Amino acid sequence: MPVAWVPYADHAEAEVRLGAVPPGIDLDFYRAADGEALPATIDEVAFYVLPYMRGARVLERAADMPKLQVVQTLTAGYEEFLPLLPEPATLCNAAGLHDTSTAELAVALALASGRHLDTFARAQQTGTWQQIWGRALADQRVLVVGYGHIGQAIERRLQGFEVASITRVARSARPGPPQVHAVAELHELLPEADVVILIAPHTPETDQLIGAAELALLPDGALLVNVARGRLVDTGALVAALATGRIRAALDVTDPEPLPPDHPLWHAPNVLISPHVGGASSAFAPRADRLIAAQLERFAAGQPLANVVTEGY
Repeated sequence: MPVAWVPYADHAEAEVRLGAVPPGIDLDFYRAADGEALPATIDEVAFYVLPYMRGARVLERAADMPKLQVVQTLTAGYEEFLPLLPEPATLCNAAGLHDTSTAELAVALALASGRHLDTFARAQQTGTWQQIWGRALADQRVLVVGYGHIGQAIERRLQGFEVASITRVARSARPGPPQVHAVAELHELLPEADVVILIAPHTPETDQLIGAAELALLPDGALLVNVARGRLVDTGALVAALATGRIRAALDVTDPEPLPPDHPLWHAPNVLISPHVGGASSAFAPRADRLIAAQLERFAAGQPLANVVTEGY
């Protein structure tokens, strides 16, 4: 009977979280906590659910996992796992899992930056009553770069804030509806964007997609929100642009990451930084559990898996 590693403490937690363990599969448990030993079933595991934001290093032991058939991430991004994936294994990502949390954070960062909530939080520590005129999302022109599951979820949430317009960008143009522009058109679109939200995957084509030239095209007072990957933005160029006071940024991801304590981005003006917590909310666990349960059921039944990124041999 095939063995699946799942990120739970024991059978009792797995049964509560999954609803029931699918028949025809044995579970073992690995949460990749500090100091946690690898399960003794390393030479038997066939299906490995990577614990959220950890556990990838286990794939460096792929030679000790001769029966590994499927690696299931709990993140939408998967590029860092590809070099570690053994050739016979199939990689599945968690597309759709983080739509709710990440879309919510993207809008929260835009609101917090525009309404100076970070400044007010610091002023609270000193008891300073400091009124600052804010910038609403209402009437702003929003450019969403990356129109996949999360980009669409961001758009749905923005519609309640009376934005002036939403322009969508993806790798390739689509006539719609809704109309989606190609990333090749980005230079034409940036001058007309008051808020730019990055949620595109990191690929060789999107590496440092936003650099000095792109930042210079933004209108005065524009806000750059990055909830995708830090490498989509040239950090040095962003620090320089922020230093002018001309634009703002709200970032859940950075390059490098984690951001070193002495990095100049921490102290740049008009920047709000959260530590890559787009998926880290109460919405995560129930959706992750449903994904794991459904994928294990498909695997045990020999059915096609969802969210396949690369097929094993």
